[in-house]
Amino acid sequence: MYALSWSLHNLISQTSNDTIILIYAKPPRTVYTSPDGTGYLFSPDMLASIDKCRNDLASSIIEKAKKMCREQGDNEVKVEVIIETGDPRDVICQAADKIHADVLVVGSHGYGLIKRAFLGSVSNHCAQNVKCPVLIVKKPKSSSSATGTK
Repeated sequence: MYALSWSLHNLISQTSNDTIILIYAKPPRTVYTSPDGTGYLFSPDMLASIDKCRNDLASSIIEKAKKMCREQGDNEVKVEVIIETGDPRDVICQAADKIHADVLVVGSHGYGLIKRAFLGSVSNHCAQNVKCPVLIVKKPKSSSSATGTK
């Protein structure tokens, strides 16, 4: 959300007709098998409930981002949405290439070296693999300024 807010204040021109495309990557469903390996640990009803919860979460995050675009945008910013299931690194890179993005803006969690080594860095992966320029927006340590401007 910080990267989106920063982009709205620093990248979107009042005179342009830019389109912001919000990309949300739902993590793939984890398969839980029974201890003997014969079947799933959860019933189909439970799996449907988990999927509904994941879809509700995606919708909630996208709606929050759209609201931010309406409230913070200097002009009537056009917003489109892409929601895919998969590894965020792959989903974001594939979507950016597919839509021929002019620039990809991604946030950074600011993980240290150890966490990044174990978890991987989505922003670093995108910077290395996407064909368009990539802007990584790092959240400041003291987030008193939500816009990132001075």
